[in-house]
Amino acid sequence: MIFKDELIKILDDHGFEYFLKEHEPLFTVEDSKALRGQIEGAHSKNLFLKDAKENFFLISIEESTSIDLKKTMQHIQSKKLSFAKPEYLKNILGIEPGSVSPFALLNDVKKQVKFYLDRSFLESESVNFHPLINTATVNISPQNLVKLIEKYHNTVNYLDLENLKR
Repeated sequence: MIFKDELIKILDDHGFEYFLKEHEPLFTVEDSKALRGQIEGAHSKNLFLKDAKENFFLISIEESTSIDLKKTMQHIQSKKLSFAKPEYLKNILGIEPGSVSPFALLNDVKKQVKFYLDRSFLESESVNFHPLINTATVNISPQNLVKLIEKYHNTVNYLDLENLKR
């Protein structure tokens, strides 16, 4: 398992530009709004889900975006999506509730989790995610986030949430 310090070393070793902001623990999107103005870029909401067959999904969307799970299920070709229990989060991604982010995929050594990124993030100059703990936020370009996930985890799949609303 990697933790925040190991993640930061990986970012440094690969020459990825990022900004790290330490802060009080943030458990919800509402909590994180206290950081607006201190951290630029798109802020995220991250959903760790499982289906009836115990397939796991991490979906990262822009914080103000609402998501229709029924339409999302069709798009990702899954049935009966629900939030995964905290023990799955700990056992598969090595993190606690409130710390969910794409960076946790680096701990998914068995590659059990299928990752979906909100396509709208690609239009942002930078995106913000917890670095495996909810007492800090990493601001990074979406392109570098994708490179990191593809190098250490697997494919990044994209959700076009605007089209799913139709």
